[in-house]
Amino acid sequence: MRPPTNRPGTPGPLHLLVLVAAGLLAALYLAWRTLAAVDFLYPVLYEPAGIGAHIDLYGPKNRYKRGFAETTRAEREALFSEIARSIRNHGRGLESLTYHDRNGRELGVLLRSPEIIHLRDVATLVHRLEISGLMALAVLAFHVVFLRRRGLRLPGAGRMFFLTTGAVLLSAALVLVSGPRRVFYALHEQVFPPDNQWFFFYQDSLMSTLMKAPVLFGYIAAALVALALFGVFVLAIPFLGGFENIIGILIIGFGLYQAWQINRQQPLEIEGPFQVGKSPPPVQHAAT
Repeated sequence: MRPPTNRPGTPGPLHLLVLVAAGLLAALYLAWRTLAAVDFLYPVLYEPAGIGAHIDLYGPKNRYKRGFAETTRAEREALFSEIARSIRNHGRGLESLTYHDRNGRELGVLLRSPEIIHLRDVATLVHRLEISGLMALAVLAFHVVFLRRRGLRLPGAGRMFFLTTGAVLLSAALVLVSGPRRVFYALHEQVFPPDNQWFFFYQDSLMSTLMKAPVLFGYIAAALVALALFGVFVLAIPFLGGFENIIGILIIGFGLYQAWQINRQQPLEIEGPFQVGKSPPPVQHAAT
């Protein structure tokens, strides 16, 4: 009769599902944060995506703004960076973006009211997705710790990498089969308020012209998937024997740091004091 062994048990399918789902969302979040740090590769994709030629074609055709084709590549890259930064800052500063010609002369305000409203909707969505990504990181880290404390054997790194990578590639394949443009439009219809405009013709929107939407988003999506696959490899490290505690602590620490960055208190700006005077006389409005 063999003596009893103390080999750890195997976690059930529910635990495996939690690890794969959390790992997938965490990998996508890490990929998103990486792209955000480099302006979503806009300077790199400027030439391959044909953004310059696109602006030269549609800039002069804009019905509301003039002179955008006179801007330089550096000015366009700076504008995209400012938009991305404003989105990460809950949409603050979008209304004050202006564009200039190669001599530095201001040509006008970049965004119209419907574009600002849409980008603020995007900022709200991005904030919620980033919170979801942080939660996925926390769930992944704490679930690893939970399994170890319960004496359960973690799934092998190869198995986790295969399952999570398979989920990423399957999602990408479904998008390609359905049609990226169709998926893009369907998602917009589902996630944005129905009364707020989200579709803009190039002739009506410098925002769409600047981004060559949705073509640029296709390049960004491909980069996001590639980085997510790398993120899956990084997140699989905790499932290598002997590293789970160290990597788990690093994941938790990174998640807490990101949560602090997203939710840190904004400085309070106080204007004034102002002189108190008499109320102005009522304005007479003409009947229409």
